[in-house]
Amino acid sequence: MKNVVRKAVIPAAGYGTRFLPIAKSVPKEMLPLVDRPVIQYVVEEAVASGIEDILIVISRSKRSLEEHFHPAPELEAELELKGRLQELSSLRSLNNLARIHYIWQAKMGGLGDAILHARDHVGNEPFAVLLGDTVTTTTDSSRPLTRQLADLVETHGGSAVALQEVPAEKVSRYGILGGTEIAPGVIRANRFVEKPAPEAAPSRLAVSARYVLSPAIFDHLKRVPVGKGGELQLTDAMASLMSEEPLHGLRFDGQRHDIGNKLDFIKANIHFGLLRDDIAPALRSYLQSLVAAG
Repeated sequence: MKNVVRKAVIPAAGYGTRFLPIAKSVPKEMLPLVDRPVIQYVVEEAVASGIEDILIVISRSKRSLEEHFHPAPELEAELELKGRLQELSSLRSLNNLARIHYIWQAKMGGLGDAILHARDHVGNEPFAVLLGDTVTTTTDSSRPLTRQLADLVETHGGSAVALQEVPAEKVSRYGILGGTEIAPGVIRANRFVEKPAPEAAPSRLAVSARYVLSPAIFDHLKRVPVGKGGELQLTDAMASLMSEEPLHGLRFDGQRHDIGNKLDFIKANIHFGLLRDDIAPALRSYLQSLVAAG
């Protein structure tokens, strides 16, 4: 039972500079995909993966994330009075979605620093990390990506990361993992490099916004020096941890929707809009008309 994954950490303290000026007042994690903010999709993935104890790492400008999951009795009473029961139900479901806690990251020090803030909450057990500005979907909707990574860790121990193959010219944007394929899509890692030059990359398999980490990662985060960009790199700590514990990568079947990127944000809204019965027909017709118009 010691490898059972019961907790999740969602780093969501970053400035969102790629989305300025809107990110000055609206956290990128609160940008909508159709009618739900990105952070709600991320929390729902954790819950669908069997995790209901969630710590969100926020900063001074991110109080709206707390408010989104907090009860709103006045609004609920107004909806009930007007008979808007569908909207009322969707609001009330947020109140009981999970046990959500918050901690402030006072100074932006990188993903590794954000994870360190979770040490006391996590304790001595494995935990999931879901980046708060990225939504993932899988071809098997009954097994979210976080659940698949948790299954890997519960079976093999150590830690696990999600992987997607990227073009050679883009490897310098990501943490890149190299290793041996031990089962279809499962890589036993032997190298893990943060943003390598294409000629130095161990593969084209990029870390893709989801992790399940051993609690031993905290000791390594304390030991590794500050890395590229003057930030504490989670990748460096995981590379160090590999000398003590196994690290597996999972090349998953599905999509990563990076909401921190303007174009991908627009694509994600189209993707999720086409999954909605209430707007998909009209949206599809509109897209077809745009294509026809050239």
